[in-house]
Amino acid sequence: MAATGNADANVGHGELIEAVDRALTTHGRAVLVGPAGAGKTEVARAVAAAAEGRRETVLRLAPEAADRWIPEASAAALLATVPRAVLERLAGPQRTAIALLRRETDAPGAGRDHVALRLALVEVLRTLAASGPVLLVLDNAQWLDAETTDLLRFALRLTPPRVRVLAAECVHAGTPVAEPLCGPGTPAVRVPPLGADEVAELLLRHDLPARLAGRIHQASGGNPRLALALGHSLAEAAGTRDGGAHHADTLPVSGQARDVARRLLAEAPARARRTLLLAALTARPTTALLRRAGRPDAEAELAEAERAGLITVGEDGAVAFTAGAVATALAADSGWPERSSGHAALADAVDDPVQAVRHRALAVDLPDARLAAEITAAADSCRRRGQRALAAELGLLAAERTPAALPREELARLVGAAEDAGWAGRADLARRATRAVLARDASPAQRVRARLAVIDAAGQALADLDETFANAVADAAGDPSLRAAVQLRIAWKLNLSDGDPVRSRDAAAEAGALAKAGGDQVAEAMALTVRARMGRILGDRDAEDILAEALALPAPEVPLGMRNAPQYLAVRHALFDDRLGDAHGQLLALLPAVQRTGSAEDVFEVLRSLTEVELRRGRCAAAAAHARRAVELTIEAGLSPGPAWYVAATAEAAGGSFARAAGYARRGIRASEEEQDQVFLSRGLYALGTVELATGEAAKAAATLCRVAELEEAQQVVDPSILRWHGELAEALVAADDPARAAELLDGVAPVARSLGRTPVLAALDRARGLCLSARGDAEPAVALLEETARRFEGLGLPLEHGRTLLALARVERRRRRRAPARAALLAAAEVFERAGAKPWLGLAREAAPEAAAPHPGVAALTEAEARLALLVGAGASNQEAAAKLFLSVKTVEARLTRIYQKLDVRSRAQLATALRGH
Repeated sequence: MAATGNADANVGHGELIEAVDRALTTHGRAVLVGPAGAGKTEVARAVAAAAEGRRETVLRLAPEAADRWIPEASAAALLATVPRAVLERLAGPQRTAIALLRRETDAPGAGRDHVALRLALVEVLRTLAASGPVLLVLDNAQWLDAETTDLLRFALRLTPPRVRVLAAECVHAGTPVAEPLCGPGTPAVRVPPLGADEVAELLLRHDLPARLAGRIHQASGGNPRLALALGHSLAEAAGTRDGGAHHADTLPVSGQARDVARRLLAEAPARARRTLLLAALTARPTTALLRRAGRPDAEAELAEAERAGLITVGEDGAVAFTAGAVATALAADSGWPERSSGHAALADAVDDPVQAVRHRALAVDLPDARLAAEITAAADSCRRRGQRALAAELGLLAAERTPAALPREELARLVGAAEDAGWAGRADLARRATRAVLARDASPAQRVRARLAVIDAAGQALADLDETFANAVADAAGDPSLRAAVQLRIAWKLNLSDGDPVRSRDAAAEAGALAKAGGDQVAEAMALTVRARMGRILGDRDAEDILAEALALPAPEVPLGMRNAPQYLAVRHALFDDRLGDAHGQLLALLPAVQRTGSAEDVFEVLRSLTEVELRRGRCAAAAAHARRAVELTIEAGLSPGPAWYVAATAEAAGGSFARAAGYARRGIRASEEEQDQVFLSRGLYALGTVELATGEAAKAAATLCRVAELEEAQQVVDPSILRWHGELAEALVAADDPARAAELLDGVAPVARSLGRTPVLAALDRARGLCLSARGDAEPAVALLEETARRFEGLGLPLEHGRTLLALARVERRRRRRAPARAALLAAAEVFERAGAKPWLGLAREAAPEAAAPHPGVAALTEAEARLALLVGAGASNQEAAAKLFLSVKTVEARLTRIYQKLDVRSRAQLATALRGH
């Protein structure tokens, strides 16, 4: 497979590249180790590029497997990269030795002077080092021929310290080459596998669907080459490179992906392959299980496979493949008799009745009514345990083992499998089951149920399911309950994908009427819930009454998913209203219930809300824990990643790192755009804009938050409590030196918030208004308003908002050159942030404290936007460069510079730099 490119070296490997640089600086030698495809070549290239950027001489050697058996082939390739001028300075015997090696003057019977060749390589390296540092990069060191290895070992012992060596080598069961070559004590830097988040980032960079990052991570074991091969195979299987790719039935370990997996598998000793095959065929392999299945030497064989990097064996004997695709390729490359024999052995060895039934079913390929009934019972057991994905797999297997003489049982099993897959968010299984249903003589109700399962499994990615919706509508004609179920999904799609809450509300009203006519109170409650949700968005004053009506209807514990139930919407409304204690208590009660159902989307929604509640309460550590679980669940279950990355961004922005928050937000934006999810696209942009505002990138923040405003307007969102972007955008506009526009925005939204009784929103708007007053020169009213707002946030129990308001107050006091009040506000803010665990905000407060203690008299007169421009220009940026950096026009930069010169009483850039030097 072709190299993935230098850009990929930084996906999860930024710290690794720094570690290699440190090892080279300290020791002059470094060995980079890892399995094939782990990214060693990309890391080595990044290190070499950095060296070339420092104008060092870089020599590269990357032998291939065939070169290992050709004496001195790699030495010839290395010397071919040396400039001719350097070779011409060598003594005669040395030049001759190199010429013979390079076959320029080779003649029959001519012998090579190996001593002269060794001395020639030493002299070449010394000559290059005389002109500056030299970096020798040896990639694929395991393929060096023995003669070249001896030659390099000799030469490197005699080279000066300015010659540094980076050797990259695959981890395998053979004898290592790189470390003996570089000498004892050489630091070995292992290339770790990518995490699931990093695999998602890699897929996004290659325009591959991020939704399957979790499954690709599991299948690749974090191996970048294998991950990309799987991603490309998946895209090709779906016939597209865009969002439709995630609808492929399976992760296809074919083409490039199978080749990479086979190369990894080739490291396994032949005698261990049978044991590895048994491990690949079972869900939870252990050494004890494999011994019971007929492999008495399992420990020894697995130890060899572990040394080859194919598996890990835990202290309890649990066996796990480092890359799931290796297990898939191993099973696929085995013949049916071998797989059948393996499943039969495992059926007698496993202690889980469900798994025993599964193995018995997979050991045969003929219909068997009794076996099909046993598999169906096992699927029912999984459903009760909340293992919906496994239930779906077993349901499909039961249908396959059902005799043709029992078509009704087969159809019922297929429909049940589709619904289990929809519940679990497994689009691949849902589509597979639904295709089988549609290929049979299914009733309209069965066709509708199967199609709805496909819709439910799609998560946020509803935009490309128009045909499925249309067919469901046609199949449901004449049955009010079926039509109600379809209309409910249409209502969800109209909000999520189309961003049209008005049409969504109307579709929900139609669904409610149909459900009532059909006597389906569950669907009626769901329809009322959608109407209440859309009503809140649109600012309808009867939204709470509609929600109360939904709550009054009897409904099962988790009808159509807790995320769509009125009980859950009541929690969301409590969060919007900052009734945080109520919301927190209700969410903790819901969490065990949704965990029992096996709906990954429901569990995610509860974790998402818990994160948001804890952030509002100022409990950043608890919020971060919920966010981590939400991301892990999303990746593991293959849910749409946009919402999870938004949640992670908000948790990081409050209690982790602004840089990581921005990374999560950008990833979430890309994923939401990929799936045409308008709701979470707005949220991802909002998260990014707030980080940009906090980190002083006012122009960027204003541009990002303006996109949020446009999206929210297009979605007709009226209630400002749902996504609180108005105050953030106003603050960004003030910081970007546009207080007039900020005031206009505040004047427009404040009456709406007041009429709806959104008290915390009004407080956030007042914080922005205080900054706006300060920017206009009304310092006294600004300070009074900010002090009052800080007290209001404290009374509302919103610590982060309280601390942010104190930061704003300090900023205004600093502009007035009132050092003591500014410092007092900063110390108070730091105390609030420290109690909340808001690390990045605490850092901002502490960084600002010295400035408040001793502000530069000139800079204190500048607005924040002017100060940023002054610092850029004072550091040497041209007007054009400053304009590009700050997202301004050159004309705006020139006008702003004129004001800066007047305020600081300077007349040139040199004087400006001098005036700023003490700041």
